[in-house]
Amino acid sequence: EEKKTPACCSSRYGLAFLSCYGFFVAYALRVNLSVAMVDMLKNRSSVNNSSSVCPHHSIPVPKHNHTASVYDWDSETQGWILGSFFYGYILTQIPGGYLARKYGAKWLFGIGILCTVIFTLLTPVAADLGAGYLIAVRVLEGIGEGVSYPAMHAMWASWAPPLERSRLLTISYTGAQLGTVVALPLSGQICFYLDWTYVFYIFGAVGLLWFVLWAYFVSNSPSLHKRISEDEKTYIMASLKNELSPTTDYIPWTSILKSLPLWAIVVAHFSYNWTFYTLLTLLPTYMNDILGFSIQQNGMLSALPYLGCWLLALLGGQLADLLREKYLIRTVIVRKAFTIVGMVGPAVFLVAAGYTGCNYVLAIAFLTLSSSLGGVSASGFNINHLDIAPSYAGILLGITNSFATIPGMVGPVIARSLTKSNTIPEWQIVFYISAAINIFGAVFFTMFGKGTLQPWAVQRIHIR
Repeated sequence: EEKKTPACCSSRYGLAFLSCYGFFVAYALRVNLSVAMVDMLKNRSSVNNSSSVCPHHSIPVPKHNHTASVYDWDSETQGWILGSFFYGYILTQIPGGYLARKYGAKWLFGIGILCTVIFTLLTPVAADLGAGYLIAVRVLEGIGEGVSYPAMHAMWASWAPPLERSRLLTISYTGAQLGTVVALPLSGQICFYLDWTYVFYIFGAVGLLWFVLWAYFVSNSPSLHKRISEDEKTYIMASLKNELSPTTDYIPWTSILKSLPLWAIVVAHFSYNWTFYTLLTLLPTYMNDILGFSIQQNGMLSALPYLGCWLLALLGGQLADLLREKYLIRTVIVRKAFTIVGMVGPAVFLVAAGYTGCNYVLAIAFLTLSSSLGGVSASGFNINHLDIAPSYAGILLGITNSFATIPGMVGPVIARSLTKSNTIPEWQIVFYISAAINIFGAVFFTMFGKGTLQPWAVQRIHIR
């Protein structure tokens, strides 16, 4: 039995924090457009300044002299611009898993995010050239970012000792929520004090710094790492030697695609993301057009739901494992309970938010509760891939994430085309649609989800 090497200053925790920073960058670059968009548009009704449905809450602040261009895009064009990222993102989900396996995850993850950074820096130029160019740039950003999750799954396959997996992976993947929580308010401040173009330049610079650190400090596996201690290398390698290696050439595609428990995850993942992406891309618009918050307050308040989501995802992970280890509750029960809470809860509060009228405190409270409860499902369907087929988790993730990207492509477009006049009843329809899809996903997963290893996932070990 290998002795566990301390976590402090270890290379595996170094990787966890650097990849957390990587996901932070990825998500910051994904959401900053949602906030900048509010400032990129010509103010339609120049007659009266408060063009929101509810009265403005802002103390009138001196308007800074912004020199950045503004554009005249209708609400449908806005929907396409905000959704275009996902058209690129969906293309590289399944290839990402393959390429990481073939060429190593370090450069795939690194260059994928570097591409996103470069195109982010080009955003203001593209916007000046026209909506079509901006859409193209966002698609290219999506292509770069699409490999990040599958690549990181492949990376952890050779870095994370089985007993430390939950801890390392939570640190790594919650960078995404952190990126959202920081980028939303910060983008609002940058738009206010500088102008919207700096949103892209500043986050782009942060991304370049990340790439330099990643290139220098990270290796594909412990055996290739230059600064790792011998003890830690031995400990990681030994802990992984009995693991079923996910690099076997044999992949049971037919069995995978015929597996009902996998389709249960697909449906849940799709439904959850419908609400998640609709809110992610349109919350700043809703705060501005309906509730009447200025761009500064907008970013702070838009970030609250994701802060809650991040906290409940981390706490939920601890609770889920506690229930399984200490109280011996079956995995499938835990996954389904967390999925129900994490999908029906958000649906209820989202619909409620549509009925708060101009009571903005209540509106924001409900939207925050909705999104926070969504974090609970991180320990539900979200990691169910590892319960049913650990050896193929990366590929399963690529499959479910491909389907789960579709809401990002169509959700905002449908929502923007339903809210042409920006009235409260129109937004209620958007919220109802999201809620109905969420509840359907929860019901489907509860009926068909499984918590145990599927027969096709047990590797056929050939006896030589």
